[in-house]
Amino acid sequence: MSIQIALDNIKLQPCTQWGHTEYSMGYHTAYLKKAACVKHTDAEFHKRAYDALQFGFHWHTHDGLLDWAKTGRVTDMGHAEYASDGTDKRQPCKSPFETPQDIWAFDALSEYGLPNFEDQVTAYEQNIQMAKKRTPHQLTTGGYYKTIVSGAIQAFGWEMLLVAAADARKMEKVFDSFFRRTLFHMEAWAQTSVEVVIQHDDFVWTQGPFMYPEIYRQTIIPRYAELWKPIHKAGKKVLFCSDGNFTCFVDDLAEAGADGFIFEPCVNFGHMAEQYGQSHCLIGSFVDCRDLTFGTWDAVQNDIDRTLKALENCKGAILAVGNHLPVRATDQTEPSCLPIIHPFPHLTTHAPASNLRSAPSNCPLPPWFWPNQNHARPSRTNEVPRALDRTIVSDTP
Repeated sequence: MSIQIALDNIKLQPCTQWGHTEYSMGYHTAYLKKAACVKHTDAEFHKRAYDALQFGFHWHTHDGLLDWAKTGRVTDMGHAEYASDGTDKRQPCKSPFETPQDIWAFDALSEYGLPNFEDQVTAYEQNIQMAKKRTPHQLTTGGYYKTIVSGAIQAFGWEMLLVAAADARKMEKVFDSFFRRTLFHMEAWAQTSVEVVIQHDDFVWTQGPFMYPEIYRQTIIPRYAELWKPIHKAGKKVLFCSDGNFTCFVDDLAEAGADGFIFEPCVNFGHMAEQYGQSHCLIGSFVDCRDLTFGTWDAVQNDIDRTLKALENCKGAILAVGNHLPVRATDQTEPSCLPIIHPFPHLTTHAPASNLRSAPSNCPLPPWFWPNQNHARPSRTNEVPRALDRTIVSDTP
């Protein structure tokens, strides 16, 4: 994999390979050591590991120079155990926001402040340059995590946010304050050399929207469009990322200017490929981390086959397990099962999914494809995308 392969897929340019990435690999130190074949203290540890695992894309966001927890009020909701040693588990704390009135009077700019703009641009540029030295063969994105809804979640916590959001009119100015703070950082990213920016906002749940759809369409998504204007003006691409099922808002996000979507399996990969595969880069797959953790290889194999079939409708894609590779699986994986492979060899013809070799029976981690496979993307040209089938999806919360 290479930076150019990732860029070609994001820009929907002709390319012989799909991209490949996995998320939150910092939790998988033992697994990366197996791939890198050096100690984790080695200066080239991440470079060797990511190259061996054939990653071409590195999911990355940065919320700026100021730490919210040090400059204003936040709600620590705790953290579930994800790391193999459980060191990331954290108990929740009481929210400093006790009434809806506390939230309706809130302004994110006043609460958290902003750094000097030039200092922020410089810090972002240094951040990207350091990433290029650390993992020179992976495209590291810029981006912002606590955009609007995610910002409100971190500030207020889920319970108080849901209570306050029942009044859409009063919440709009609160959401707007997070938007204005995020715009500052997106304008800073626009001044850097980064080529792709992730707009992360966990604005829905697994079952879909948790607020009135009108809040999304009248308050949230129009502000995304404003956030993306400076990025596009600078010639960069924007990838929208959210947990949960945002299927009913994909048309709105596309109209707002998203160049691609990063999503979990609860957003149907086949639907996304059919409706948006010709016009947007898709980052994800049918492969579900829950099947890797609790399911069977047959289920994973089926999801790989379904992904390959859906890719026939796509001009650009970066494949990844949704949502994250389970640490339990990578810790149990033997070195002989490591996916130190070429997920999509440099071929221009598409091989049928039935040619995929089964994984070793003792390997709980499913590499995308095992060595010596003949899977490749169909060759693509710069043909005009076909008209999109605008399927209507219910937006009932």
